[in-house]
Amino acid sequence: MSDRLSQRIESVAELLVHALELEHQSAECYRQLAQALAVHHNHAAAALFGLLADMSDARASAVMARAEGVSLPEIAPWDFKWPAAGSPQIDCDHVEISYLMTPLQALEVCLDKETLGREFYVLVASESPAAGVRVLAAEMAEERRERVELILTWIRGERGVATRVPEDLDPPNLPG
Repeated sequence: MSDRLSQRIESVAELLVHALELEHQSAECYRQLAQALAVHHNHAAAALFGLLADMSDARASAVMARAEGVSLPEIAPWDFKWPAAGSPQIDCDHVEISYLMTPLQALEVCLDKETLGREFYVLVASESPAAGVRVLAAEMAEERRERVELILTWIRGERGVATRVPEDLDPPNLPG
């Protein structure tokens, strides 16, 4: 929120909507990536993104459970209070996404985005004028920290595995 400090999240309902948006965006993108990589026969990375999509769906369900009985506001896409342009969650057009990526490369991209999501909650926890928002944002930051630690554990495991770049069964036909 560096250049948007005047637009702080001021209610628990508003924070819950932001959290839901983060989880829905990540689940959708992870699922798209899983499907695209499966089409290219990159089953290891596709399975990883499928698992991450399921985890995001579960997190969204947990946020919905927290929101039970809370009247959630509707927020236009351009009115979300992200720290920078666009959500801190994974972008399906991320420059490091490749249909030939290894599971390790996929995890490294996810680590970056999960860390940005955690930083978003840390910032809300420190900047919101509402005590309830600060408490909930701190809890969400801790949950994200746990996810970051899980991904780091998976990365350490992948670094110990000899991984081949998937074979390109239909390489581009480049002139030349």
